[in-house]
Amino acid sequence: MRLLNYTTQYFALLLLGVITIWAVAFYYAMLDEIYDSLDDGLENQKILLLKRAQEDPTILAHNDFDKHVYSFTPITAPSFEQQQERYQDTLMYMLNEEDYEPVRIYESAIQANGGYYKLKIITSMVEEDDLIEDLVSYLIGLYAFLVLCILILNNLLLKRIWKPFHYLIDQLKDFKLDRKTSLTTAPTKIEEFTLLNTTVTALIASAQRSYEEQKQFIENASHELQTPLAIVINKLELFIEQQPLSDEQLVQMASVLDNLGRLTRLNKSLLLLSKIENEQFQEEAEVDFKQLLHQSLSDFEAIAAHKNSALILLEETEMSYRMNRDLAVILVNNLIKNALVHGTPGAPIHIRLNQHSLSITNQGTPTPLKIDDIFARFKKSGTNEKSTGLGLPIAQAIAVKYQLQLTYSYTEGHQFTLTFPI
Repeated sequence: MRLLNYTTQYFALLLLGVITIWAVAFYYAMLDEIYDSLDDGLENQKILLLKRAQEDPTILAHNDFDKHVYSFTPITAPSFEQQQERYQDTLMYMLNEEDYEPVRIYESAIQANGGYYKLKIITSMVEEDDLIEDLVSYLIGLYAFLVLCILILNNLLLKRIWKPFHYLIDQLKDFKLDRKTSLTTAPTKIEEFTLLNTTVTALIASAQRSYEEQKQFIENASHELQTPLAIVINKLELFIEQQPLSDEQLVQMASVLDNLGRLTRLNKSLLLLSKIENEQFQEEAEVDFKQLLHQSLSDFEAIAAHKNSALILLEETEMSYRMNRDLAVILVNNLIKNALVHGTPGAPIHIRLNQHSLSITNQGTPTPLKIDDIFARFKKSGTNEKSTGLGLPIAQAIAVKYQLQLTYSYTEGHQFTLTFPI
């Protein structure tokens, strides 16, 4: 969820709380004002009735509410002294409404025409349930109007304010260090977004410089290492051919050549791994894995024959996937080579290809390998001294680059499965 949505929700909830508190306070204040107004009116009617009683004493005989909104009840002098003014809310049947409606009754003791009377005056009052209903209706309408205003403000003003930020995010989504593209930012007068644009631009420029320096260093280091290694190996081979050496010396020289050869392979593997991780293989095309498998099996026939192992393609299915062809060849070759190197001599290697996966199974050690060590660099599961321990990590790096899933399992043999996205 975006920050603007969070801001809108929190502000709307806060606004709802404030409006609700204000509405409750307004309701009670309004009720107090209504009661004060009713009480003032009732007291005013008392004064008017006293004046009228002086002019027309016959009204003192009215003692019910059937014909009038007031009643006079004779009382004794002691009761007159004890009577206090009071207000009472009650219900009374209204003929026009044909229902009981709330009324307010005012009671007071008066002295008129030489006698003492208890005066009751009745008046209709506001129905609280209707008042609450109307207030809630207006409150909901007000809240809906304010929320609508907030949404309009969010979609118009806030989106315009945040436009430079979203423009920068869109630029970052498509940005690649290896493409040598520059990052453009939208001009803005907001200080925070200006600072963000400046910081991100400087950070990316620094990352690009570091990337280019690392890339150049890897290429130079590989080249500088490969040349002297090749020269040393050639000179050692010429030295062995031209100089008479004892058997012990020949063994030592062979060991030196093996180590130099391993160092050469290690250098090439590390360079390849770095190039994969640095996204230096940009060319992509539809790779036919059926054709690629036939080519790889043909290349490994001699090695398989040397180990008396048969390369068996169990199922042939047309399957193509878009990726760099050179990396596809390396991926398949590394998996087949791993099965040959670590497989039991004389045992067949089964290769299965379908529309969703490629699996290679070989017979090796009778126990499953540790999952954490299989794709770790420089981890060796066998005793082959010529192995660099980078074959499977390179295959894993290629798989990750092209959203493929390379997994290991063990049932009746060691199986590596390359799953293609559907």
